[in-house]
Parts: sequence; structure tokens; C-alpha cells
Amino acid sequence: MKTTRTTFAAVALAGAAALTLAGCGSLGTASAGGGTTEQGFPEVLRLGAIPAENSTNLAEGYDPIIAMLEEETGAQVEVSQASDYAGVIEGLIADKVDVAFLGSFAYVLATHNNAAVTPLASVVAEKGAEPGYFSLGITQGDNDAVDGLEDFAGKTVCFVDPGSTSGFLYPSAGLIDAGVIESGTEQDVAAGVEPVYAGGHDASALAVASGDCEVGFAMQSMVEETLPAAGDLAEGDLKEVWKSETISGSLFVGNDALGDEVNQKLATLLTEKANSDYLREQGYCDGECLLTDEDAWGFVPAQDSDYDGTREVCAITKSDKCEEG
Repeated sequence: MKTTRTTFAAVALAGAAALTLAGCGSLGTASAGGGTTEQGFPEVLRLGAIPAENSTNLAEGYDPIIAMLEEETGAQVEVSQASDYAGVIEGLIADKVDVAFLGSFAYVLATHNNAAVTPLASVVAEKGAEPGYFSLGITQGDNDAVDGLEDFAGKTVCFVDPGSTSGFLYPSAGLIDAGVIESGTEQDVAAGVEPVYAGGHDASALAVASGDCEVGFAMQSMVEETLPAAGDLAEGDLKEVWKSETISGSLFVGNDALGDEVNQKLATLLTEKANSDYLREQGYCDGECLLTDEDAWGFVPAQDSDYDGTREVCAITKSDKCEEG
């Protein structure tokens, strides 16, 4: 199995604090090492991301892609883990991040806050599938008092993060439609429910299962696949009472300071080689091949207009995050 020389700089961030990466300098072709590789990439590529799970280490989910990128680009990839989406967005704006993996909402927030980024590739669960996924509203398996979002009123509700697409934005729209809250602003959410921000999709689901939150939200794959496969959830632990409309898939973006040519090369590498079939064939991973901390097959081309639906939901909810900038 091929190995990677990736440097993981775990950075604890809160709110809108900017990412800090070890050993990085100015962005662009002079990034970190002051030169470019034979393939035309900066000598160091700095990647910012947060885990889908409430984990302190992104290495397992990112190693196969990072190893491929390092071999194809000749660059060293430094990955910095943020605790929330705001940290990654601030890292892009401050030119401390070259490439980032963002949720749909986080991408919209980044563009709303004038982050100069180019969509590179959107994640898909299976080969040939359309990008997109779902959020679930959940409660304990034996909770007969909750059968839909209208029953979330006044209850302790686990969300993931105020910048999470499937862990806050789309759930807020669902709660508005159910008449539980008037908008996705902090004040209106707190007036309708007792919000708890768990920090990860796994943490949200497990908090609901344990009863720490009466109800909550998490991405479908976390509830139905990841946690049961890990033995953390058993059949009947949770009851699904709501499912969102299709949410645009999470995506890689490139900082425009890299230049159009570099971003186009990165988009090609991600859409053609950042998939489980290729990564297994080339020895970058054995057996299970996790990608970006998600249970996915690979990536397909992405464009800005793919995220207009998320912008519409943002307008509907009037979330505080949507109004930042």
C-alpha cells in the first residue's frame, strides 16, 4: 500500500478564527516553499477541512486522496483540521488555505463572504450517481410522542453546527415549514426549540440515541450506514421522522490565488482519480476506501450553479450565518 508524507496540523478553532497551518507562507506559486513542482503546482498545497464525524483526526478519511495528489502534483499536502466551517472559510479568505472540502452551505457562505474560490469536484456516493445527499430528523426508537417535525416544538434539539448544510440549514427550513420556528435566526430558533450544537453528525445522532437530546438532525449516511457499521448504533435505537429534499453534494474548492491552470488540473485529478476504484487499483488504499471522511465512491465535476438550491434555502431561513458578510 502506498504511503503519504502528508503533514496533519490539527488546529482547534472556534467561531470565525482563521486557520493556522504549520510551515506555510504566502499563497500561490510561491506558497510555502517559494517555488513550483515539475508538474506546475506549488511545492506545498494547504488543505482545510472539518470532519463529518466528531473526530480529532482526518487522516483516515483523507490519506488515499492526499497520497494520490502528492504523487500526481509533486507537492506536499498539508492538511489542517478546523473545528467548524467558519474556520475553513476564514482560512480561504485569509489565503491560508489553497484547497478546501466544504459542505453545500459552507460553500454558499464562502462565496457570500467574498471568498475567491473555484468549485473543483462534488462528492457522489456511488459511481454514476448524481451528487447530493439527505438530512434526517431523528428521535429515540421508542419515542411515540414524536412522529414529525411539528413535534420538535419546545424540545431539546441536537443540530450539528450553525454552518452545517444537513445539520442546521435544511433542518431549519423543515422546522419553518412545520411551524415550529419563524426563521433560522439564532433568536427564532431558540424561541421555538432548545438548540444544542453537537459539533459532528455522529455526535448529534448519538446524543439523540442516548437521550441527551430529545430529537435532532444528522446526515442520512451517518445514521443509516456509518454508525451502525461501527457498532455505535443498533437497529431500533433511532426513529427517522423527517427526510430533507436533496442537498447539493459537498465539494472541493480551489483558492483562485492558485490560478486557473492549477485549479483546472486539480479538478481533473479529483474527478478522474479521486475515486475508490482508481485509488484501490493504484494501491492507495486496501479494502474500505474512505474519502474525505465520508462514505463515498468519488467525485464528479462541480459548478457554482449547482448550489443555487442551497442559496434559496438560505434566503428562506434567514439564518444568521446567511446574513454574515
